[in-house]
Amino acid sequence: MKKNISTKLGAFATVGAAVLISVPAVAAYDKSYLNKTEVKANGSASNSESLMDKVGTMLNVVFGVMGLLAVAVIILGGFQYMTSTGDVSKVQKAKNTILYGIVGLVIALLAYAIVRFVLDKVLGV
Repeated sequence: MKKNISTKLGAFATVGAAVLISVPAVAAYDKSYLNKTEVKANGSASNSESLMDKVGTMLNVVFGVMGLLAVAVIILGGFQYMTSTGDVSKVQKAKNTILYGIVGLVIALLAYAIVRFVLDKVLGV
């Protein structure tokens, strides 16, 4: 029982650390992107960001979080595999977790590629 709790705590700490590391990067990107201004002919400044730019930013953040979660699942599966102590059912569960994480990562990457293609080529954003 004690080993199971430490396993879950370790996995939680790993995922938490990954999230805490990525949040400042996303926040810095978001601030620099949103602070773009354009000077009009009359000398006043306005935010030049359109609705499609905002949608693109939101999608980048969503797909970034999806990728982060998929990597966290792969790490969790690896941790389960290392701590399975040779138990066949635990090894199989860990392998399935890694497989689901890889499938999730591939789906997130393909979804990102499709959305980027549609935004770039079809809508011209």
